[in-house]
Amino acid sequence: MSATAIGRKKKQWWRSYAIWFILPAFLLYSVFVMLPTFSSIYLSFTSWDGLSADIRFIGLDNFKEIWESPRVHNALKNTIIVAVALVLLENVAALLLAILVDQVRWLRNFFRSIFYFPVLMSGIIMGFIWMIILNYNFGVVNQLMDALGLSALKADWLGDPDFALLSIILSTVWKASGYYMIIYLAGLQGIPQELLEAASIDGAGKWKQFRHVTFPLLAGATTVCVMLSMINSLKLFDQIAVMTNGGPGFATETLTYIIYKVAFGEGRQGFGTALAIVLFILILIISLIQIRVLRKREVQM
Repeated sequence: MSATAIGRKKKQWWRSYAIWFILPAFLLYSVFVMLPTFSSIYLSFTSWDGLSADIRFIGLDNFKEIWESPRVHNALKNTIIVAVALVLLENVAALLLAILVDQVRWLRNFFRSIFYFPVLMSGIIMGFIWMIILNYNFGVVNQLMDALGLSALKADWLGDPDFALLSIILSTVWKASGYYMIIYLAGLQGIPQELLEAASIDGAGKWKQFRHVTFPLLAGATTVCVMLSMINSLKLFDQIAVMTNGGPGFATETLTYIIYKVAFGEGRQGFGTALAIVLFILILIISLIQIRVLRKREVQM
């Protein structure tokens, strides 16, 4: 038998065994990802309540209701507000924390741990903590205002529609900024010090060094952080469920929360699934736009 034939036989033998290695992972992926995906697409065209065996096909009625529903429009508006606010605030806070920690000479690891600690808490626990802090009667914020003689500024932070969404946004920034800080910190430590020293010799102050050297070289870290922040903000659920339950009224309902409320609270699994598909498409479109814009910025810099 020639060497070529032996090589071909060995290759065929490996392919036959490779299929058996791949098959378990493929079966798991099919059962837990592909099957639920196709089932969700089908259910979005039905009026299924989530419990009964009766699944009635209704075509595009769910999507038509989504298009016309004021409640969904309000949830979409809140989702966009939350997403834009969190992307801006989380990344600004994270970058400032990263710069601060990078400049610290003593107890650097201690400060990293302190700023990162909120990330380790679940959204449920964080929601309960902030619900207590912002309580109108015994919350720390209102008690502090009383102590400072600023009682006129006290507010029902979670019960007033004007402040409820803002309270959720700020508490989420407190929780998530430490995660993005680590990414920015890794980017900062990857910047060659020779470039900063050269800029300093040329007479550039701290601000000009940051604007013309540091920030452009953080383009990769910025892309990652903005992408993750946008996706996580569009999926925000835990804090809303614990702190406001979507209220007062519908003031803090987002698309993610209304999906849960409609599908499991109101027994409209078909409509909730249709909303989930709309949210998926929204996240996909925004992500593709972000990747295109941010990657182009990386190339230019």
